[in-house]
Amino acid sequence: MPHPVSTSSSASSDPPERPATFRDVFANGEYRAVFSATVLSWVGDYLAKIAVTVLVFQQTGSAGVAAATFAISYAPWLLIGPVLTALAERMPRRTVMIISDIARMIFIGLVALVDMPVPLMIVLLFLTALGNPPYDAARSALTATLLPGDKLVVGLAFAASAGQAAQIGGYLGGGLLAAVDPHLALLIDAATFAISALLIGLFVKRRPPVERGARQNLLRETIDGFRMVFGTPALRGIAVVIFGVMLFSTLPEGLGVIWTDALRPPDDRTRGLTQGLIMLVPALGFIVGGLLVGRLVRPDTRNRLIRPLAVLTPLVLVPALLNPPLWAVCLMGFLCGASVAGILPAANGLFVQALPNTHRSRAFGVMQSGMQLLQGGSIFIVGLLARPASMLPTVVGLWCLAGVGLMLVVALLVWPAQERFTAAIERARQINQASAA
Repeated sequence: MPHPVSTSSSASSDPPERPATFRDVFANGEYRAVFSATVLSWVGDYLAKIAVTVLVFQQTGSAGVAAATFAISYAPWLLIGPVLTALAERMPRRTVMIISDIARMIFIGLVALVDMPVPLMIVLLFLTALGNPPYDAARSALTATLLPGDKLVVGLAFAASAGQAAQIGGYLGGGLLAAVDPHLALLIDAATFAISALLIGLFVKRRPPVERGARQNLLRETIDGFRMVFGTPALRGIAVVIFGVMLFSTLPEGLGVIWTDALRPPDDRTRGLTQGLIMLVPALGFIVGGLLVGRLVRPDTRNRLIRPLAVLTPLVLVPALLNPPLWAVCLMGFLCGASVAGILPAANGLFVQALPNTHRSRAFGVMQSGMQLLQGGSIFIVGLLARPASMLPTVVGLWCLAGVGLMLVVALLVWPAQERFTAAIERARQINQASAA
């Protein structure tokens, strides 16, 4: 996860921190390289997801195998993500990113260039996906180093919005390329990894790994990451809020196909348009919300908005109980995406400010694995309960109504007092100073 943002209470005599601007963020040449490399990789990944799914479906004719191939990129986070991020923390972050890019370039390049049976293709795709946890953890920790104070929160908000835009563009471009030649989309993905490694290698400075004292075995270091997140009240409160939001935020995107069926579109063309709108509007909402909150709202106000927006995220989906028409479903998805965009950058900034440098990559692995598990689990459970498909709006509405109660409890009882944040931030600052000495 990310780094510093103002956490001073309203009673403090210190003046509120000036909101950082996009100019402030992108004035850092190293961050420009990291940002460009990351966006390139994102676009390539979304191109490849569509292309690989089409390629596998063409060879097997099985929707189940094609869906499993699409989902393979999430498997490392659910299986060994925290361990991989703990391993990555033993090396310089720049080195981790370059090695991950080169490995992913080789594996996805083999899939693009060599005719092979589907099982071998899936193995190579899994090996490609293994590069995601260490790369993302190293990128997150490096970003926190490059962007101090409110620059980090603004940078995170912009990067998150760029990620949503990359998803939209990658899926659309991947669909078009896959219809012509899926292998071409995979070659483009391999090229994005190569360019990413080149950008990091040329424009990011060499830094030694963070000094953490005596090494433990890898499993103990992984467990120590969980202990840091859930044993520190400030970090635990942020983690619970983010994990709670993940139970609801991806329902429109993840259940778009089933929700379309519940709306009973009159023909296949309308069905495709309906499905696309339901799945894309949360990303559009995230882009708009992230840019508005990240750029126009003061740092201290962003922090105060975390709890009400956490309650608002499931609340905006409760009207699904009324089985609304398409325009209303799209509006709910848009508001849900915008609400999440107001939470994540500010919560991430608080999280990393209260997190010692020595645990950044491991804590990122803990959080990312939990988010992937809860997103996938909520989609699976709600989809399982929605039988027949016409029941989906009712199930989503009831699920999110219960979510409003859950998030109210979290916001009122679990979120730490300001003193907890102050103590955690001071402790992290002292550890960081000691490790840098």
